Amino acid sequence: MATSDVQDEWDAVARAEDPSALRVLLYSDHPQTRESVMLAVGRRVAKDLPSVEWHTVATPAATIAAVDSGTWDLLVFDGESGVAGGMGLCRQVKDEVYRCPPVLLLTGRPQDAWLASWSMADAVVSHPLDPIELQRAVAGLLRGARAA
Repeated sequence: MATSDVQDEWDAVARAEDPSALRVLLYSDHPQTRESVMLAVGRRVAKDLPSVEWHTVATPAATIAAVDSGTWDLLVFDGESGVAGGMGLCRQVKDEVYRCPPVLLLTGRPQDAWLASWSMADAVVSHPLDPIELQRAVAGLLRGARAA
């Protein structure tokens, strides 16, 4: 049986070395949340955007160190993390980091949107995570970051 050579532009991009990959830092102390976010968004957020390079951290100290040491296109913080919630970390990086990248905050419920506004998050998605809503939020923030 012959194998099919049918390919599309997504296959070509997936195989190519992409130096313009978008770097996303994901903070959550819950492994299931990190996995859910990465599965929902995927490696390619939208056809008009390059691939996504995920970096995950599970502690507040690792998050701050990563933000200080890297150039990020997007930060995704879990507001429901136990030790230090993503809302406090969001507020901290927005106050302390010059030209802070956009921050997507994951909240426990839609009613927590007012807390997200205090944290200066650029976008909010609440649990339970809707993959389509999450992907749209990530794509919108990444498009804005690339345009800036």
